[in-house]
Amino acid sequence: MFFFGILVVLKLLSIQFVQGDKYRALAEKISSKAMVVPANRGNVYSANGDLLATSIPKYDIRLDLLTSTSKRFEKHIGDLSDSLSVYFGNTPSYYTKKLRKERKNKNRYFLLARDIGYSDYVWFRNLPLLNLGAYKGGLIVEQNTKREYPLGGIAQRTIGYERKDANGNITRPGIDGAYGETYLKGTDGLHLKQKIGKGQWKPISDSNQKEPKDGLDVYTTIDVNIQDIAHHALLEQLEKYKADHGCVVVMEVETGEIKAISNLGRNSKGYYYERLNYAVGESHEPGSTFKLIALTAALEDKKVDTSDVVDTKKGVLSYYGKKVRDSKHGGYGKITLSKAFEVSSNTGLVTAIDKAYRKKPSEFVDRLYAMNLNTDLDLPIIGEPKPIIPDPRIKNKRWSGIALQWMAYGYGVSFTPLQTLTFYNAIANGGEMVKPKFLKEVKRFDEVIVPFEKEVINKQICSKETTAKVKQLLKNVVEKKHGTGHGLYSKNFSMAGKTGTCQKDYKNKDKLAYISSFAGFFPADNPKYSCIVVIHEPDKSVGYYGADVSGPVFKKVAQKIFTDTPVEDELTSLNINIAQVDKSYNMYDDKSSTYLTIMPSVIGMPIMDAVALLENMGLKVQFSKTGKVKTQSIAKGVKIKRNQTIILNV
Repeated sequence: MFFFGILVVLKLLSIQFVQGDKYRALAEKISSKAMVVPANRGNVYSANGDLLATSIPKYDIRLDLLTSTSKRFEKHIGDLSDSLSVYFGNTPSYYTKKLRKERKNKNRYFLLARDIGYSDYVWFRNLPLLNLGAYKGGLIVEQNTKREYPLGGIAQRTIGYERKDANGNITRPGIDGAYGETYLKGTDGLHLKQKIGKGQWKPISDSNQKEPKDGLDVYTTIDVNIQDIAHHALLEQLEKYKADHGCVVVMEVETGEIKAISNLGRNSKGYYYERLNYAVGESHEPGSTFKLIALTAALEDKKVDTSDVVDTKKGVLSYYGKKVRDSKHGGYGKITLSKAFEVSSNTGLVTAIDKAYRKKPSEFVDRLYAMNLNTDLDLPIIGEPKPIIPDPRIKNKRWSGIALQWMAYGYGVSFTPLQTLTFYNAIANGGEMVKPKFLKEVKRFDEVIVPFEKEVINKQICSKETTAKVKQLLKNVVEKKHGTGHGLYSKNFSMAGKTGTCQKDYKNKDKLAYISSFAGFFPADNPKYSCIVVIHEPDKSVGYYGADVSGPVFKKVAQKIFTDTPVEDELTSLNINIAQVDKSYNMYDDKSSTYLTIMPSVIGMPIMDAVALLENMGLKVQFSKTGKVKTQSIAKGVKIKRNQTIILNV
């Protein structure tokens, strides 16, 4: 027994002095650790400073009921219960019983309030017992942040978010996600907490070991007014045509700034919300809106001219047993290529492209490549697919004997709405293709940290001559009576664009649906904005043509932008010399500086100039009408007195 006792003592001494540091560190690690305090994410603003996304601090208020002494607890429990009764609504006795019970159960982490705002947090901190702080009153405050979106569901997919699931997987859609790690995230802080039970950690003090550093603020290119217009115009049309989903994008022509982007999809109950970012992430066959691209390529290669005559073949062509049909039964006969484009004749455009590139289809593909249509836009927002363009030189089963003809009217190729709009914007911009831009700058308070400049993809996708020709055709689509977009024409406002009606799931007749689109720019002569509207699967019994389904959204957006948005006119110069004005001024200036007590001659002067001059000399002037002075009652050279009267006749 004595020998066993000696061993126990030696072991205790070893643990205490030899291995003491190791076990103390282990105990401290088990009982306390530094917890991460998330930094506030930076705010996301619109171009004009409206708040789009912000981090709001929220607080949980807890109470360590064993911290305060019995005397202190009994002194304040009554007043604390009264205050809690006012806030929550139960009786004071309910809270008194509850607090006593939890203290008896040795609850060191009792929840008083969860997820409250800052004003309520301040109110709770000043309650009896809680106002004594952590060490005397047992107050425990836990802060977290929640992302709020002041505009609600408008542009939510584009504004975006960053979320982490239970498995640690992070999703980062939209601007908030794209720039979260780089600018918005900030630097997390550390707060020391003590383990007080299974899965429960109590803050040891009110202060942080390391203070979190808030993220930077980003200013987007989104204009809230234009965004609101686009959102509601799209929503109205989706509801009218009972469509599955759709999108609208408004881009500033010169800079590529995205002023509005709305993406609405229908849920199982029939309500529309920002389900996915279709404008950025959904690639599909564009249909007739691609005809602009096909015609631009052929014009640039000098293969065709707008005055060329094409035979629409009674509205039906056949290639390898596959039919190309016009929407008009019987076709349009023999018409110019320009009219074929304006009436959106499939057979007319296919005939022209087939004739131009039949022997060397790779030349057509190369022209598309030269106009940067084979690459994505390298957007910061994730999810953009690469365009699909069949190429006879690439063995990927996309090219076939009818690939060229199908491409001519927008089948077999695939683009996102934003990729299509970027091309239309380049045409509006005189041939300069600019990258769509979502951010203007990154700021810390009022200090600009990172400015975002205009990025040019291609300085000139085609010649000025080609650009001028196709711009005129796009105007004709709306302005000419035979144009497919003439129903959108307004005498008071000019627009240019191309309608598109594309079959979807056409390989299965039971699932056959349509994609209706309209792409263009406005005003037609001096474009300020380009815009695309794409609506998927409208109810065929209501309508499905692009001019009827998507066109009205385009028109409403265009008209409302220029109705609701102030337009500034600049005067280039106000330095205009008018000889008569200069002569009159010089005459007045000479007399006023020369004559002080001697009467000058005012004959020939405008009456109002003469009155001003003579009254400044102290004279009282009488006259009956305006005009130039012909006579004066006091002759030139006479010495005058103050308050003397002079009569002027005109």
